[in-house]
Amino acid sequence: MFPLRDTIRARDVPIVNWLIIAVNVVIFLFEASLGPHQLETFIQLFGAVPQRFAANVGLDQVATLFTSMFLHGGWAHLISNMWALYIFGDNVEDRMGHGRYLVFYLLCGVIAELTHIFITPTSPVPMIGASGAISGVLGAYLVLFPHSRVITLVPLFFLPWFVEIPAVFYLGFWFVSQLFNGLFALTTTGPVGTYGGVAWWAHVGGFAAGLILVGIFARRRVRRWYPDEYWPW
Repeated sequence: MFPLRDTIRARDVPIVNWLIIAVNVVIFLFEASLGPHQLETFIQLFGAVPQRFAANVGLDQVATLFTSMFLHGGWAHLISNMWALYIFGDNVEDRMGHGRYLVFYLLCGVIAELTHIFITPTSPVPMIGASGAISGVLGAYLVLFPHSRVITLVPLFFLPWFVEIPAVFYLGFWFVSQLFNGLFALTTTGPVGTYGGVAWWAHVGGFAAGLILVGIFARRRVRRWYPDEYWPW
């Protein structure tokens, strides 16, 4: 299932969401300009390495909790993350406001990475990507827009099939799949807590952080009533 869009339109220009996407793209283009050795050094320097946290928790290591969430391992990694942020982030920013949304995004990213580090303290593999922070956005979206639907593309015998799925089911299934893969990763012989090169527990931690923190960051002022947030069909 590939998400195409949700059924709730943005009420305001999602300035911060677009800015986050732009920064990620620009940094990835810089990564793409590096040679293999330079790129490896760059990732080791700015990625969050659990093993290094176990050895020394200094300011340089804390900084990587932020820098790592703006790095990506390839075009597919970047596009999939930015597409999810594009679909779900604008609505969450609407509800939180620009400044709160930025703080929320970064905080969820940090919590996601700390979750992965806690589960995999001996891993020497750098953790990179925005998926932990975006997982927090997904968790917040689930709480804020439980009646939304996600229009997805389902390939059926090489033919496109478009299906509207309730966001509760779509995001709930996504979270369960991340949790299942995270548990399975604990049984593999590779780097502890990873499977297929994915930091599953960062996704789990980020999503949980979003569920918990959304109540703090969502604006409580009286808002207009929008029908598509209750009857999206």
